[in-house]
Amino acid sequence: MHVIPITPTFDAWRTAARALLARNVPPADVWFEDASADTASFFAVNNVELPNEPTGCGTPESSKSTVPKEFLSLAKLVACHRDPARWALLYRALYRLTHGQPYLLELESDDDVRQLAQMAKAVSRDRHKMTAFVRFRKVDDAGREHYVAYHHPDHLILRLTAPFFVKRFGSMAWSILTPDECAHWDGRDLTFSPGVDPSLAPQQDDLEQLWGDYYRNIFNPARIKLAAMKKEMPVRYWKHLPETRLIPDMLKDAPARVEDMMSKKLDEYPSAEAFMPAKITLPALQKAAAGCHGCPLYKIGTQTVFGEGREDARIVFVGEQPGDQEDRAGKPFVGPAGQVLDQALEEVGIDRSICYVTNAVKHFKWEPRGTRRIHAKPGAREIQACKPWLTAELQVLQPQMVVCLGATAAQALMGKEFRITRSRGQVFKDTQWAPWLTATVHPSSILRTPEEDRDAAYKAFVADLSVVAKALKHHGPRRKSDTQLTRPPGSDGGAQPGLFDAPAPAKSRKRSRS
Repeated sequence: MHVIPITPTFDAWRTAARALLARNVPPADVWFEDASADTASFFAVNNVELPNEPTGCGTPESSKSTVPKEFLSLAKLVACHRDPARWALLYRALYRLTHGQPYLLELESDDDVRQLAQMAKAVSRDRHKMTAFVRFRKVDDAGREHYVAYHHPDHLILRLTAPFFVKRFGSMAWSILTPDECAHWDGRDLTFSPGVDPSLAPQQDDLEQLWGDYYRNIFNPARIKLAAMKKEMPVRYWKHLPETRLIPDMLKDAPARVEDMMSKKLDEYPSAEAFMPAKITLPALQKAAAGCHGCPLYKIGTQTVFGEGREDARIVFVGEQPGDQEDRAGKPFVGPAGQVLDQALEEVGIDRSICYVTNAVKHFKWEPRGTRRIHAKPGAREIQACKPWLTAELQVLQPQMVVCLGATAAQALMGKEFRITRSRGQVFKDTQWAPWLTATVHPSSILRTPEEDRDAAYKAFVADLSVVAKALKHHGPRRKSDTQLTRPPGSDGGAQPGLFDAPAPAKSRKRSRS
């Protein structure tokens, strides 16, 4: 067994690996140990004389094999990982690459390749955190300005990441302190020294008040997502970031600030309530909505896209907002998403012509992308401002079932805590909007699904609509138009009779037509 103590750097591992490859030592006969520079100098590599440094980026001079450049890039990242097993893993992969498996890195399912990729990803993520969360504080260094920051990385990334700070802050003298080692830049040379305790780092400087004021001003309480913030800026970094001392108080004040922001916007845009007609009918609502200025979207939309369909419809489909084609045509669900919906409805036997389709927001919200208009998700303020139109539509229609297409529609009617991922296809009974309410994905999400997964996504969407078709076929009071509601579907999928309520009496089932 060859015991190889090496300093924890890529260059030290590469030197040892070249010597081992030159002697054709298999990975099973090697044991790597991390060692400091002083300790490593007392060990020999089992009397293996190290060859001269070979030229190029390949393998030992005694071998004709070559190593892909991709491996060297990968190895430089993995060498920064803290796992002591990284050296043996790297050598095993190197040995396999040079002994009959030159395309090893292309085998993503291989255990060694997968583990190397995971280590490299962890190191890359840690480097990103370092570039984002290092905060310099100004100190006086014998009359000269010097900036010092303390950071506690998960891996040994300082040497790999320090050139980023040289490029970004090359005009000032700085030091980055970590528990492992420290980097110093004097404007000309980058040097390193042993790591230090965080107590040696400066705690504040005169610039922090200015930075704190700036951070307060850019903090948007309406957009705060605490779980996402902690994921991107883990709490363990907070003690070294001056702005994080402000976060608890700003979070505490966030609800009041959001309410104040909303009230100011409400003063400017009165919501759709101010444009409601005296008599609530579908024609009156459609005419009044054409002149709605209840939110800023009327300024960018071509026209109001109101709901469309029969007044005696038992099913109302509610989407998010009109798209580009709907905005130009003035009709809901006439674009690609509408075509997906039509196809799915036909498969489950629901005739769209006797349904009602509408959106939670009646204007198209978009942003320019060259000459194209790209969909932009409507905000909570815009959804709330437009909600009176949707409420009035449902009040007039009084449908047997409301089907929410997508999270925006579902949350507009069921509250912001509603999640499509948890509740899609589930039927909620006796809601304020209809006797039955269910939700599924918006058909546009199927078009955005990767091609290899699109068929499965569409089948799941059809299965959700099958629940709607079968529920309405077997349950609930009949209207004179209900005999036209469903046609025999091409396939018998979805809910079975008796899923939501007790089945209708046999006599009435015999008379009904489907």
